[in-house]
Amino acid sequence: MSLDEFRARLDRTAVSVEALLDRLLAPDPLPGEILRPARLVEAMRYAMLGGGKRLRPHLVVEAARLFGREDDGVLRAAAAVELVHGYSLVHDDLPAMDDDELRRGKPTLHRAFDEATAILAGDALVTLAFDTLADPATDADAQIRIDLTFTLARSSGIGGMAGGQMLDLEAEGRFAADGRPLAGGEADTLRLQAMKTGAILGACLDMGAIVGRAGEEDRQALSRYGRLVGQAFQIADDLLDAEGEADLVGKATGKDAARGKATLVSLLGIETARLRLSKLVDEAQGSLARYGSQADVLRQTAAFVASRRS
Repeated sequence: MSLDEFRARLDRTAVSVEALLDRLLAPDPLPGEILRPARLVEAMRYAMLGGGKRLRPHLVVEAARLFGREDDGVLRAAAAVELVHGYSLVHDDLPAMDDDELRRGKPTLHRAFDEATAILAGDALVTLAFDTLADPATDADAQIRIDLTFTLARSSGIGGMAGGQMLDLEAEGRFAADGRPLAGGEADTLRLQAMKTGAILGACLDMGAIVGRAGEEDRQALSRYGRLVGQAFQIADDLLDAEGEADLVGKATGKDAARGKATLVSLLGIETARLRLSKLVDEAQGSLARYGSQADVLRQTAAFVASRRS
């Protein structure tokens, strides 16, 4: 698959997910809802629409496609992951967290609206994600919906993304008595990144396999691919923070060094980190050998993650 063909595939999924998010974030209340406050809906739409590569939905869609499933139910599962990702970005940008001013090249939600609205928008986005998964429109089989919900909840909660953010704050010295970052070696950094970033990326592959009715061996193979891609994504992100230009990346860069945060780039050095990144891509691609050419899109995805510039 050529790079142009891959990007076209990525873009098609992004367009489909964008259209679904637009419908999910419509102003009219659904059955069981009383009212959708206009300002809250506007803030949620600001956070979710009109930007982003939709990498996480892409992973869900391509994993399900390996097992012959391509329909609105898959897109709903993919959109649910994106809603959780969106909520995490809104909350990460808050003054109490990273206090960022830019996201995807435009003012962060709390800057464009206000802090209280941003908090509520994040809350509403994450609950909408699980509302979407629990809806029979996602899958007629209740057990599939339960498995999808469990997978996303487990990967985004205390032992996954949210817990990883807590470790990240501790690594910045937010809670140390002397104000200094906690000592963090490679093992601690890998664990933090596996929770904060890798858990959700791994869940994308698992959710695609669940909705595609994959067997246990397939789920394990895709889980390994997801863990490797998650590590590669984080190294690429750390390299962008160290070397990227804010105008291209779409957010502030150089934050990790300014906060004294341990990353694989700071621990290993840029060149060694690049070698590690290349090895992770090779291993991720190799983990899909059982699928032959059917997994070419996922192989290209691993390479894309490593080479992205924003």
